[in-house]
Amino acid sequence: MTIDQETLHTGFATAPGVGTTAPGVGTATPEADAELTGMVECVSITEVTHNVKSFELFAPWMSRIDFEPGQYVTVRIPELERERCYSIASAPFGTNTFTLTIKRVDGGAVSTYLHDVLKVGDRIHVDGPYGLFSTNFHPAEKHLFVSGGSGISPIMSMVRSLLARQAGTPTDIVLIHNAATPSDIIFRPELEQLAEVPGVSVVTMCSRDSAAEVGESDSEVREAQVWAGRRGRITRDTLAEVVPELADRETFVCGPADYMAAVRIMLGVLGSRVHEESFVFATTPAERLARKERVAEAVGAPVSGASSASQAAEGVCSGSALASFGIEFTTSGKHVDCDPETTVLDAAVEAGMVFPSSCEEGMCGTCKSVLVSGEVEMNHAGGIRPKEIAAGKFLPCCSTPLSDLVVER
Repeated sequence: MTIDQETLHTGFATAPGVGTTAPGVGTATPEADAELTGMVECVSITEVTHNVKSFELFAPWMSRIDFEPGQYVTVRIPELERERCYSIASAPFGTNTFTLTIKRVDGGAVSTYLHDVLKVGDRIHVDGPYGLFSTNFHPAEKHLFVSGGSGISPIMSMVRSLLARQAGTPTDIVLIHNAATPSDIIFRPELEQLAEVPGVSVVTMCSRDSAAEVGESDSEVREAQVWAGRRGRITRDTLAEVVPELADRETFVCGPADYMAAVRIMLGVLGSRVHEESFVFATTPAERLARKERVAEAVGAPVSGASSASQAAEGVCSGSALASFGIEFTTSGKHVDCDPETTVLDAAVEAGMVFPSSCEEGMCGTCKSVLVSGEVEMNHAGGIRPKEIAAGKFLPCCSTPLSDLVVER
């Protein structure tokens, strides 16, 4: 069994040395250096299901957006000062537009804003593309895609890309999608069309029938739908029946956390090579620091405390009682101590600094900073580009110090 959760990308980041030439200087054209980072315009909005919409976004400064099928972008809403990671649903067809297919999440500030407030012509900030969840990073002759709910977005990007390959390239795709009801099936017309494509097998499963519902307005009524296809949740027997040669396939899974956990076990038992994508993030820095203090108290170790008044007056903060490296932040003038087992972000937050961050797992790129000097060990999940690392940038949320550091923040 091989499980690749797309979070095991480990590397060392070191500040560029004096006299180092910036990557690409004198060789790359401005267009080649362009990144999908900036304010993009919404050019169309399509209602996909009763709680899912597709947003086509236009990057005017680019003639072609380069991304790998299955990757994601970090969306920032300036009015909310919040970020959220969303997979790109469209395939990379060489245009300067791309599509995000987004489900409204109860209590989700960003998804609610996009569904209720964003209009054609409005602009939002995106940064990316990021991520290692892609068929381009794991090429194979046979593929299995398993998705639950809105997890089908990156899956469709990869499927669309595989089907767009040059004529004569063999296609062997099995796609299994789980939805709660028939009215919750995202991309339903396209899935039905895909089922007719040679070399593609599509299995859609629903847990129950759709009940009749009144929509957001009294005139909007959703009719009841009886599901005639496979019912229930995916099981090991389903996989064995639908994909008898499963061990020969490269498998990609995306969906809710509990769904992926169950599918992971089934696929592992059956010997599949599995790649996963999830934006269900772990604890916040404050929660992790509180847990760290509880553990320290339980074992009788010193617990890190607040900075003294004299240190605060001098702009010096104590990050940890076990600190062994110093971190200087050039913009704020703060000095933070950080032990080798604490991330730069956690040390900064513990010292009272306000630090922009979202995922805290090296995925979204929100905390990206410039490492002026020093060396860190960075375990990121695709939230930073290789050429950004080469240019001296790093993600404090997933980086621990290997020396004293100077950070531009």
